Amino acid sequence: MTQALPKLIEFAEFLDWKPEGNSYELHEGVIVEMQPTGKHEEITGFLTTEFALEYRKLNLPYFIPKTVLVKPTGKQSGYFPDVLILNRSVLNQEELWEKSSTVQLAESIPLVVEVVSTNWRDDYLTKLRDYEEIGIQEYWIIDYLAIGGRRYIGNPKQQTISIYQLVDGEYQVNQFRNNDSIISSVFPDLNLTPQQIFQAID
Repeated sequence: MTQALPKLIEFAEFLDWKPEGNSYELHEGVIVEMQPTGKHEEITGFLTTEFALEYRKLNLPYFIPKTVLVKPTGKQSGYFPDVLILNRSVLNQEELWEKSSTVQLAESIPLVVEVVSTNWRDDYLTKLRDYEEIGIQEYWIIDYLAIGGRRYIGNPKQQTISIYQLVDGEYQVNQFRNNDSIISSVFPDLNLTPQQIFQAID
C-alpha cells in the first residue's frame, strides 16, 4: 500500500494561506504549527525586556516585532523566531516587508533567539544552517529543558544557552551555563547570566 505524500507549498502560497493570529512556520514546503508553552513564553518575555533595555540604552534603531517571518534565501521556508531583533533603518531594502512582514537580509536582523522545545533538531540543525546562510550576526539557542542532543549541550545534559556568532561567514559557538556571564557581540554591555534567564520560569 502506498501512502500519498503531503503536497509541498511555495512560500508565496504560504503567505496567502497563513491565518491571522496563529503561529505557523514553513519548513521546506511543509507547514508546521508552532505551539509554545507557558514557560517558553515567560523566557521570551524576559529576554524581550532585557534586549529592549539594551538597545534603548545604546540608542540603536532596533525593535522587537510580534509576528515577522524570516525567509532563508532561495528556500521554501519561513520561520517565526521566538525573539527577533530588527534594524528599522534598513527595512526599506526588504522587498517583502511592507506587504508580508517578512525579512530576508542579514542587515535587517542583528539577532535571533530560539527557545528549544520538543522539535530541538529544527533549532540546532535546520535553523542554525539557514540563519548562518542568511548571515545573521548572532543566534541564541535557549535550551531550558536540556533536551538537545548531547553533542550540542554535553553529557550529562544540562540547561545551556548556546550563542552562535558569525565570524568570516561561519558560526562559532560559545556556551553558557549557571552563573556564566553571557557574552554578546550585538550587546557587549549586556549583564546577564543563564541563571537569571532560567529564573524567569521558576
